[in-house]
Amino acid sequence: MKDRTWRTVLAIAGLCLAVAGLICVIVVNMDKLTACVQSLGKKHSACPEFDDYDDDLLQE
Repeated sequence: MKDRTWRTVLAIAGLCLAVAGLICVIVVNMDKLTACVQSLGKKHSACPEFDDYDDDLLQE
């Protein structure tokens, strides 16, 4: 009976650690995730490396 109890306790502890690790990974990469979600609705141009120059034309 003790053996099964300890296995259950260790399984629960392992699951908690895995969930905590997943939450940490999500929190660390939150800025990248939000950028990806925001860019889903935007139309991408053919040359993304020149996107920063599009603003210069609008300011003139």
